Amino acid sequence: MTSTAATGADERRGPLHVGDKVQLTDPKGRMHTITLAEGATFHTHKGYFRHDDLIGRPEGWVVTNTAGVEYLALRPLLSDYVLSMPRGAAVVYPKDAGQIVQMADIFPGARVVEAGVGSGALTLSLLRAVGDAGELHSIERREDFAAIARGNVETFFGGEHPAWHLHVGDLADRVDDVVEPGTVDRVVLDMLAPWENVDAVARALVPGGVLICYVATATQLSRTAEDLRADGRFAEPTAWESMVRGWHLEGLAVRPQHRMIGHTGFLVTARRLADGVEPPERKRRPAKGSSVGTTDAEWTESDLGERPVSDKKARRVRREVGQAPEE
Repeated sequence: MTSTAATGADERRGPLHVGDKVQLTDPKGRMHTITLAEGATFHTHKGYFRHDDLIGRPEGWVVTNTAGVEYLALRPLLSDYVLSMPRGAAVVYPKDAGQIVQMADIFPGARVVEAGVGSGALTLSLLRAVGDAGELHSIERREDFAAIARGNVETFFGGEHPAWHLHVGDLADRVDDVVEPGTVDRVVLDMLAPWENVDAVARALVPGGVLICYVATATQLSRTAEDLRADGRFAEPTAWESMVRGWHLEGLAVRPQHRMIGHTGFLVTARRLADGVEPPERKRRPAKGSSVGTTDAEWTESDLGERPVSDKKARRVRREVGQAPEE
């Protein structure tokens, strides 16, 4: 039996066909994304062309509009789709998603728990990594965000992915219901206060399993690391961030681009120790004031400088991805 994901992979090969998303690039490097449909046209202020001129053509075809403007037509890459897809919550950028997949060592067939699904951007990369034989349990607190994520994931894969299980609720409340304790290979957290779920994560992970947290601020990073150390069931956490700088390539004018993708978030990882094992004693002394600010008060989006997503916007995006709530 052929899976939906495998079928979707086949559809992303070969000639362009009706229903394909196509990325058009004009001579100035500007990009437009269209969905091919019989009899439809693509218009700009500089002419138009018919979708039929692309249907049945091989990927990488160049189509010319009525004003003589040429467009290169390619199916969007995953990174292209993530940056252009409808979103409610902010997305994990491709540079961070790639780091998460690599540094958490997410492998084909892995059992992974993801909490904080948002619009589903990271979910797409995780599903690509675990493959049809893997298992990804995505847990999202907000039902409207979960619906947006489902719409984006199913649009990209052309239907349901066989490895994906989407749950609504809090990680601490749902994780024991959706997976057996001690059976999860990797846990990925994208949430305001990941330290609140250290116990739930420790219960779920196999010995040697990896926890990776995506956090926006240095304060969150510090609190997460300190709580992992205090828990006693994890090896010493590590943290890093990545920055991406493109280069201008034009003849001999080869130089860094003026704009770069700087800080988007920090990543902190830790490995699960075997039960009953004491973590090795740290040789370096903690800095003065290292325990400052580690109160148990609940943090909000505004505390961390994030702008909350309104219910109105979430409803609009749900309609846009075909996941409008039932009346």
